[in-house]
Amino acid sequence: MHHMKEDSTKAKTQKTVTMSSVFKTIMWPRRKILGIGLILIVISRLSGLYLPFASKQLLDDIVPNKDFDGLMQLIIQVVAAITIQSVTSFVLTKLLSVEAQNLISQLRVQVQKKILSLPINYFDNNKSGALVSRIMSDVEGVRNLIGTGLVQLVGGTITAVIALIWLIKINPIMTASTIIPIGIFAFVAMKAFGKIRPIFKNRGKLNAEVTGRLTETLNGVRVIKGFNAEDQENKIFERGADELFQNVKSSLTATSLVTSAGTLLLGYASAGIMGIGGYFIMNNQMSNGEFIFFTLLLGFMIAPIVQMSNIGSQITEAFAGLDRTQEIMNMKSEDDALERPNKVDKIDGEIIFDNVSFSYGEEKEVLHGISFTAKPGSVTALVGSSGSGKSTIAGLVATFLNPSSGKITIDGKDLSKVSLSSYRNHLGVVLQDDFLFQGTIRENILFPRPNSTQKELDFAVKSAYVNEFTDRFDEGLDTVIGERGVKLSGGQRQRITIARAILANPSIFILDEATSNLDTESESLIQQSLSELIKDRTTFVIAHRLSTIRQADQILVIENGKIAEQGNHDELIEKQGRYYELFTYQSRI
Repeated sequence: MHHMKEDSTKAKTQKTVTMSSVFKTIMWPRRKILGIGLILIVISRLSGLYLPFASKQLLDDIVPNKDFDGLMQLIIQVVAAITIQSVTSFVLTKLLSVEAQNLISQLRVQVQKKILSLPINYFDNNKSGALVSRIMSDVEGVRNLIGTGLVQLVGGTITAVIALIWLIKINPIMTASTIIPIGIFAFVAMKAFGKIRPIFKNRGKLNAEVTGRLTETLNGVRVIKGFNAEDQENKIFERGADELFQNVKSSLTATSLVTSAGTLLLGYASAGIMGIGGYFIMNNQMSNGEFIFFTLLLGFMIAPIVQMSNIGSQITEAFAGLDRTQEIMNMKSEDDALERPNKVDKIDGEIIFDNVSFSYGEEKEVLHGISFTAKPGSVTALVGSSGSGKSTIAGLVATFLNPSSGKITIDGKDLSKVSLSSYRNHLGVVLQDDFLFQGTIRENILFPRPNSTQKELDFAVKSAYVNEFTDRFDEGLDTVIGERGVKLSGGQRQRITIARAILANPSIFILDEATSNLDTESESLIQQSLSELIKDRTTFVIAHRLSTIRQADQILVIENGKIAEQGNHDELIEKQGRYYELFTYQSRI
């Protein structure tokens, strides 16, 4: 547990994603598509440069000489150049935008896979809505790395360089007068993007928080309406929405500052050109065509630079999203193959706790020095007041938690070195908040083993007495249950979860039998289905019902994280200790 904490802090302090790592992981594998994109953009940009060149010819050669044939040829050439330009830019956008979306979907899959591989405590500390936002939204920005943004940046640079060489050739003095303001602009832009990246990164975080709270609000709508608390929920959401707005506002201010600075400096440059150009034309040192050619070319050199400010903010957004994604990808999965090399194929089911202690994070210990043996096929009942540590013991058996000290073994193998997926193949759990997925009853029962035969399904359904109520439904097992199984009673839902566990056919079975949601009829049916379930399986029951406890091979009375008493029902009654008190109290009720 301790090392989990360190890992997450390590991930947080980890430095931001660098260009070289992005190049290696994202761009290099897609070098073919990006290469084609670059060729297309160069063709597109060069064909665009034909227009200013044609304008010079028109004014300097064709018009003064009244050359009508030349005019026709020039128009045809211009039309061809413009056609090439638009066709290549269409193909380019289609090619790269599709690839960018493909990359986003691949990254989403990777992040979702990673998040599901993290230990349970990660989910306890993070809202589900926030995780949804990290899987779906954080990776969105990456489209700007593969999409048209980056290629435009490169293509724009190529065009700008070609235009610059040409400009110097036409008139070095005029060129120099435009380069200075552009240089200032580039410097301002670089500074601004350094500031924007953390704003974008923070936006991802805020987005996740707001989404997280929203998901909770929608899930807890009954509680909200029951306590008439709509107003305060609306206020909380409003506050979150406003924080997001303030964040967007500050990034918009920064980006628009860059764009406006660009426009301003370009305006000054144009004024300079008018003055110097006018002077040269009056002195006959420059023709009208050359002046137009110069001005149009200048547009070609400056457009990519202004565009860079736009692309710069897109790329900044992409990097901020990647920073957040990287944070998750650097976390440690719970089923680390290096740390858990041992696979278990067949399980007899002997579980031994040897002086096991456990604490959540750095806080106080919840379990202190627990030792006991559960023999294969036996039933161990965990009894005690709430908060005594019963669920923690069950969580340790289920490998949802790892002991802080001491050792748990399964058939003599150290559980902390056993591959989780191979162990959990043999594990069945019925938890207190019997979670059912949206869908049919059949899908919910088939959940652990979707490829089961009809015969296996029927056996599970009958053993858990699910048919007792599904036979009354028109659709039978194909009845759809609401998002949380809203249409079913507590007892019916619990029987479905028991059927699910029977179908999984586990060797080790963990049952948190909450009596709270059962009527007497359900209870007796569930009692029967449970006795079906625990045959020949090593079972751990967080027990509330006396009948279950009586049948148990051993009873552990847990108080304040220690085993207060241990034995079977008769032995413990004889002792007249803590168990005797609990038992007599409960039978009186």
